[in-house]
Amino acid sequence: MLSKKIAASFPTLKLSLLQAGMDIQPDKFVKRTMVMAAYLAVALTAVIGLILFKAKPELLPVVVVIFPMFFFMGFMFFMYSPKAKAKKRVKEIDKEVVFAGRFLLIELSAGVPLFDALSNVAKSYQGIGKYFQEIIDRVEVGKPIDMAINEVMEITPSDNFRKIVWQIMNSLRTGADVSLALQSIVEQISREQIIEVKNYGKKLNPMVMFYLMIAVIVPSLGVTMLSLMSSFVGIRLSSQHLWMIAFGVGVVQMGFLMSIKSSRPGLEI
Repeated sequence: MLSKKIAASFPTLKLSLLQAGMDIQPDKFVKRTMVMAAYLAVALTAVIGLILFKAKPELLPVVVVIFPMFFFMGFMFFMYSPKAKAKKRVKEIDKEVVFAGRFLLIELSAGVPLFDALSNVAKSYQGIGKYFQEIIDRVEVGKPIDMAINEVMEITPSDNFRKIVWQIMNSLRTGADVSLALQSIVEQISREQIIEVKNYGKKLNPMVMFYLMIAVIVPSLGVTMLSLMSSFVGIRLSSQHLWMIAFGVGVVQMGFLMSIKSSRPGLEI
């Protein structure tokens, strides 16, 4: 089938689906993505075709070219959705990873068995707790705890979570003290997150400056200059031009805000 051949050309798709928590086979996901991309391409092509039909009918054959372009763009957009969802999960996990690690460390230091400690973490934290619950579920069906941890590590998108559970698994296999290894990695993750927040603060200052210049100052001065030029030079500035300028400014501002939001670390320190 075509969907299986396309899925084979995306070797990381299966892992991305698992990390995004999407319970679907890669070939079925590709098939669904193709259908959604086709619907999107038909809708966009119909809208543009209607506009061309009313404005310039001679350009109507262009829709034959833009349909495959919209289909390809839509297909690639939907194919990226598992990675985007997994990235969102990483932020959810990293918000709680240090707190969950310290909670687990306190439980183990108090003499609570490892299985019970993992179960308590799963109940106490909503984001990262789902992955600890995955470990609990695998252990309850008869798998050794180190094997259960190894399986969950493979489907977890967060590197920080993998560092914590890898230390637990390594300590179990070598017979080392879990508390000492866990304390070391939690402190390391905490330091890395503090550095990440500081780097974000340094990056945010120039981004805000560019935002004020490009999205606020330049459009304001530009519209003022256009208004003056329309009075002296005789350039006609209609309401349609102003609406187009406003739309362009809105797109630029939205782009800046999305860029700032996407670069924000998902941390709570």
